[in-house]
Amino acid sequence: MAAKLAGGGGAYAIRQNADINVTPFVDILLVLLIIFMVAVPMATTSIKLDMPPARKTATPPKPPAVITIQNSGALYLAGQPTSLQTLAQDLSARFAADGQQGPRKDQRLMVSAQADVPYEALMGVIDRIHTEGWTQIGIVNEDLH
Repeated sequence: MAAKLAGGGGAYAIRQNADINVTPFVDILLVLLIIFMVAVPMATTSIKLDMPPARKTATPPKPPAVITIQNSGALYLAGQPTSLQTLAQDLSARFAADGQQGPRKDQRLMVSAQADVPYEALMGVIDRIHTEGWTQIGIVNEDLH
């Protein structure tokens, strides 16, 4: 009888199954998905806050002073001609006329230069107004409309 079983050629031969059985794996994943779907809403916490309503008391910022540098080297402050030597006094007068007499570090400036202005001229103007105490300086890279 042992010789008959070892032969393997009969009707009861055992064949090997090389396919992966994914059914238990899918069952485990579905159970885990259900557990996470039930557990996540309980894990989130919420805190009730009584926030005061927002107030619209903030005043919009004043428009910045615009300094324009022409190709010829001419400086203009808000359309009025000025020079590098008198730029600080003109800026102070401009901010005083606009009602922005606070500290210079809180006043906003924008520097606009034409396309062919040398880099040294642009940085000379920015350095001059920075050494005079203005720190909020922006550079305009497109036309203001």
